[in-house]
Amino acid sequence: MLLVMDVGNTNITLGVFDGKVLEATFRMTTKIPRTSDEYGIVVRDLLQHNQIACSDIQAVVMSSVVPDVMHSLTSAIIKYIQITPIVVAPGIKTGIRIATENPRQLGADRIVDAVGAYELYGGPVLVIDYGTATTYDLVDGSGAFVAGVTAPGIRTSAKAMWEEAAKLPEIEIRKPKSILAQETISSMQAGLVYGQIGQSEYIIQHMKKESAYENIKVVATGGLGKLIASETTYIDIYDPNLTLQGMRLIYEKQK
Repeated sequence: MLLVMDVGNTNITLGVFDGKVLEATFRMTTKIPRTSDEYGIVVRDLLQHNQIACSDIQAVVMSSVVPDVMHSLTSAIIKYIQITPIVVAPGIKTGIRIATENPRQLGADRIVDAVGAYELYGGPVLVIDYGTATTYDLVDGSGAFVAGVTAPGIRTSAKAMWEEAAKLPEIEIRKPKSILAQETISSMQAGLVYGQIGQSEYIIQHMKKESAYENIKVVATGGLGKLIASETTYIDIYDPNLTLQGMRLIYEKQK
């Protein structure tokens, strides 16, 4: 079995593959400081809760945008699963050529998403990841990562509102019954959800226009991607496990 770990700014998402089949997924919070032993125990317990023994894991792949946790997390995998993980980083074989001004600046999460979208859905493809940031990445027909846009994520925008505006409450992010809101909570929900939909449609439209890929396939992923994808015709496919599948595909290219 293959254990894949997507280390994001908010959560660490883990998936276990048996061949090409994703058998289980689970999450833990990124921002809680943990020692290698604490990480190891949490990962071991999550595996066991899903009826997966540590001894069943034959390889581990990690993708991370949070360098500060990697020493403890890598040490935990080595100590508790007894495997040295493959870390997605510059120089690793991915099948994607980074055709930007500074390829080393590109985050591992975006590389993994690009691999997943290109390998699973073909190119050219525009992949959108609705995470802490919302990223829009363009992969051409030859498998080259040619451009990307980075915007504030919907939860990041929400957090900014309720932390910076004293009278605005922390709210659940969901689509309100109507955009014609008549009280504070639904007015915030309308601004966040419809604002993200509008942002997505505008950016997709202009990326298509400037790239001349008018018929490009648009693939979305990320926690709130389902909410946005269900409200617009600009997104063709929502794949909640795209990042995990991308890591599986990268692992297969190393063999």
